[in-house]
Formats: sequence, structure tokens, C-alpha cells
Amino acid sequence: MTESNRQVLLASRPEGKPTESSFRIKDGPLPSLGEGQVLVRNQWLSIDPYMRGRMMDIRTYAEPVALGDVMVGDTAGIVVESRHPGFAVGDAVAGHLGWQRFGAIDGSLLRKVDTTRVPLSAGLGVAGMPGVTAYVGLIDLCAPQAGETVVVTAASGGVGSVAGQLAKLRGCRVVGVAGGADKCRHVVDDLGFDACIDYKAADFKASLKAALPDGVNCIFDNVGGEVLDALLPRLRPGARITLCGAISEVDNPSPHGIRRLLPLIVNRVKVQGFIVGDHPERWAPAIDELSGHVAAGRIHFRETVAEGLEAAPRALIDLLAGRSLGKQLVRIL
Repeated sequence: MTESNRQVLLASRPEGKPTESSFRIKDGPLPSLGEGQVLVRNQWLSIDPYMRGRMMDIRTYAEPVALGDVMVGDTAGIVVESRHPGFAVGDAVAGHLGWQRFGAIDGSLLRKVDTTRVPLSAGLGVAGMPGVTAYVGLIDLCAPQAGETVVVTAASGGVGSVAGQLAKLRGCRVVGVAGGADKCRHVVDDLGFDACIDYKAADFKASLKAALPDGVNCIFDNVGGEVLDALLPRLRPGARITLCGAISEVDNPSPHGIRRLLPLIVNRVKVQGFIVGDHPERWAPAIDELSGHVAAGRIHFRETVAEGLEAAPRALIDLLAGRSLGKQLVRIL
């Protein structure tokens, strides 16, 4: 095998918004395999909001990426060499191999992607970490019942789009919140939400009130800040809030925060933050159900694709700026 292994390394820790100079491209030899390892030729790279936090020199739920190391991320690709009995050359797989063309990884950390049910790229989206995140956050934590009203923020994104469709499949009325008229049209027309409110519009709060005349039973929140704060007065007694993300706080020196605690108390609201990696037992059943929905046409998804590993830094910058629709991916050439 004569190909080189192109990698994207973290070059510096940005102050404020990341730029393309925060990263560095490096070409080198392919990794060698140890016993039990698998060599994967990555074809797709997932770009996700959590990556911004991993660029910072602070520990959250995971260690930061060290300067000079390969940037972290999930990939999907094809096995080109295997020293693990569970994987053969040609298998379609997904794993946490980072921003690089080839990756060597212990086979126990890989999972196969059933490409008879979903495209390989969907193993990083609806049938991957974002889909499982939506599944755990909605089904296990919000636990919506038929007839309830569910609000999903960042509704056009990789996680929110799946969470809303799962709620619809369970007989809920689903209202999305997204940034811009085009995203809201996609959420309603393509994903089947009952309504979508543009948080960038001048009449956002009035539109929110009009769309939720009977209040909210469940909020699946990816945003935090002013959007979440505006939703709190609409809560019904016994409501649940799943805190999945807080994109409004990324690179924000003065985050808005929650300023309305009384609705949480008065309505006896359950608020639960979560990290999908804490629920390994839920991945297999979630991916199986989600893949079935995709194969049957019950769940739809959109991908925004950047071409070439070199485009990964710009793809992350665009994602954080809200310029992507659906799941943000990089096709590794």
C-alpha cells in the first residue's frame, strides 16, 4: 500500500472563534497494526459541535486535544487490513479515528455499519452518534407520550432533526426552533415537524407563544441561552427538559444562562443533562431502530458535505456559525 496518511492536527488553541490557522495538515506513513487492531481507510469524517470544546485547554467530560495531535472525530470507512477476528477486509465500519485518511484502532472500539439499510455516511449521522444522542435524550430522558407537545431546538441539525422525527413517530406534536426561514421550511416540509419557529426573526417570542398555545411537555435543547430561556414560561406541569448541548455558549464571553427559575419550580420540571457516551448499552438498540426507520422511509436526513480532508477546518467553522444544514460531513478523498 503506497498511499500516505494525511492528517489534520491541532496547531493552536484559538482565542475566540477558531480559524483555519488553528489547524495544520501533515502527510506521513500509514500506521502499523498491533494484535487485535484494524486498519481503516476513512471515507467520511463527522464534524460536530463538541469539537470546539476539545480545542480548549480545559477538561470537560473528556480530555482536550493536545497541541500537535490529530484532531478528534468519528469516521466511517472500509477495513483494509485486520488483525482482529471480528473484522475482515472490506467491512464497512465506524469509529473514533480522528481527522485522518487512515486509522488503526482496536477492533473492540469499532462497529460495523449495515450498508444494506443505511448509506455509509449515515453511520456518522442518523445511524451513528448524533442519532443515538437523539434517541437517548428523547426516548430515555424526555420519555414523551402520545399527544404531548415536544419542542426541539437546533431542529435542522444532525441531532435535533432525528429527535423531532422520533417524537413524531411516538404520536407527539413537535415544534422545532431553527435559525432562518430556509431551515424552518426544511424542518416542516422535509422532516415533518408540525411547526418551526425562526429564532432570528423579530417576532420570535410572539411566534413561539402562538405555536404553543397549550404549553410544552418536553424540551430537547441543543442551544441554551436566550432560546431556552424564552421557552421556560411555556412549560406545563410535570414537563421534562433534556439538556443535550449549549451551542449559544460557544465562544460567548457572556453567556445568557437561565434567568427564569420560577417556571421550573412551579411546574415541578425535571431537567437532565447527559453525555451519550455514558450510555453504551443503548447504542446497539438505538442504531437498530433508527436504521429500520431510515430503510422504511420513516426518518429522513440531510447532509452538508465538504470535499477533501483539507476542508475539515472550514467545515467546523461553518458548523459553529450555523451555516450547515442537517449533518455536517467531510468526504475524505
